[in-house]
Amino acid sequence: MDDTGEIARTLGLTPGRRRRRAGIAMAVGVPVLAALLWLGFGMTRGGADGGYLTAPVRRGGLTVTVTATGTVEPTNLVDISSTLSGAVAEVNVDFNDSVDVGTVLATLDTRKLKAELAIARAALETATAHVAVARASLDQARADFEIAKALERRGVTSRQTYTAQEAALRRAEAELQSAEADRDLAAATLDLHQADLDNACICSPIRGVVLQRAIDPGQVVAAALAAPVLFTVAEDLREMQLQVDIDEADIGRVKVGDRASFTVEAYDERRFPATISELRFAAEVVNGVVSYKAILDVDNADMLLRPGMTATAEITVAEVADALIVPNAALRYAPAQATEQGSDGGHSGLLGMLMPSVTPPPVPLSPGGGALWMLRDGQPVQVEIRPGETDGTVTRILDGAVVEGDSVIVGQRDG
Repeated sequence: MDDTGEIARTLGLTPGRRRRRAGIAMAVGVPVLAALLWLGFGMTRGGADGGYLTAPVRRGGLTVTVTATGTVEPTNLVDISSTLSGAVAEVNVDFNDSVDVGTVLATLDTRKLKAELAIARAALETATAHVAVARASLDQARADFEIAKALERRGVTSRQTYTAQEAALRRAEAELQSAEADRDLAAATLDLHQADLDNACICSPIRGVVLQRAIDPGQVVAAALAAPVLFTVAEDLREMQLQVDIDEADIGRVKVGDRASFTVEAYDERRFPATISELRFAAEVVNGVVSYKAILDVDNADMLLRPGMTATAEITVAEVADALIVPNAALRYAPAQATEQGSDGGHSGLLGMLMPSVTPPPVPLSPGGGALWMLRDGQPVQVEIRPGETDGTVTRILDGAVVEGDSVIVGQRDG
């Protein structure tokens, strides 16, 4: 027996067994091949819609907003300090008290200040009396000089007497000037001590509400190096402002006068209206993020908003009442794989299933334009468009071969 037969017997490959194994292979392989061919045909042909998810082009309103976060603040916040050092004698207000212009918030111990003021007033009175004496002396010296001058003209008195009377007149005039200067100095000193006494009364410069109180009776105020903040008073809280940080990517879209609405955590179901009144040019950089401060006027007549509340604002930058719009998903969609039938580089059937050709993503057909895919006769077609404003969900179509009712592709069914 030859070597071939020996090998066949060893492996159990007798003629009968070879025929049985060939039959099993055909029985298994034919259904698998049929399934693969059906799958390849299904992926190539698809259904009536090609397996694409579509959305209609429609007309509707569009509102474009910019979102920013910030805090609610009073329109005017004043920190009130003391320019004097001393013990606090009285504190007349507390947190949340309403004050008016000139309301006495607190007073310092004024005993020393009043004593210094009395001394200054007495010094002024003394200086004033010295002025009166000097003026009387000047009048007497002037009269004596006139007599001496008349006698000297007649030759009755000596030249020496005349010169002495003239010198006495000059001294009287100088003494009067000195006395008047002393009086002015005493008056200025009196005003200085009066100002210190007035400053001992810590008063409100505005009409508003006390937000902070940092002193108590008996506490010593040391204002030698830096004036300490004793009270913080906010102007009328019925008119407040919202300070928000707008990202540098959005700052070019907002302008003074834009309307906005915002929410706070305390009233998350309510939206408060606001209007942009100021856009500051100074940039603020936090962790590498550049933003710009916007000030929004807020009406707080119902007194629901409080200083320091965190707010999320939506600023309306554009509104379109009637526009041709498509979902944003249509602008992002590109067929993941498509069969290019009839092209030199295309594949079909099982080979096409195993080696599909990839369609490139949609690209603008002209500078500054855009593109989307539409389903026409069951086939995806790329259409050039010019997109406009977007609200994050839909985009306005300004120009292009798109009409209301067209079907744009937004996705593809799995499988």
